Amino acid sequence: QVQLVESGGALVRPGDSLTLSCAASGHTAGYATGWFRQAPGKGREFVASIRWSDSRTYYATSVQGRFTISRDNAKNTVYLQMNSLNSEDTTIYYCAAVSLDSGGYTSAEYEYWGKGTQVTVSS
Repeated sequence: QVQLVESGGALVRPGDSLTLSCAASGHTAGYATGWFRQAPGKGREFVASIRWSDSRTYYATSVQGRFTISRDNAKNTVYLQMNSLNSEDTTIYYCAAVSLDSGGYTSAEYEYWGKGTQVTVSS
């Protein structure tokens, strides 16, 4: 089975940058990978995704222009580069993958999930 492990979460100040990593094990070739975030009492919010076939990326309006998703096939790792962070970005970030290479933006589409990494933006 596919396993995903997020890392890179930290406490940062407003305006700072941070890069999250999602290391995958198992067969993930051909999978789309996404990043979601979830605040207490809320559903999972789509952040960004990247398709395997053509590396097309998708972003939530709230992060477009600030966040960049990328993939390193050699390392079997997906990254989320986050710039201009603000307090609204504070929450747990989850990595997800799905064998259907759609790059969809709904959490229900994804089969595999990491356990999350905490990002806190505070002065």
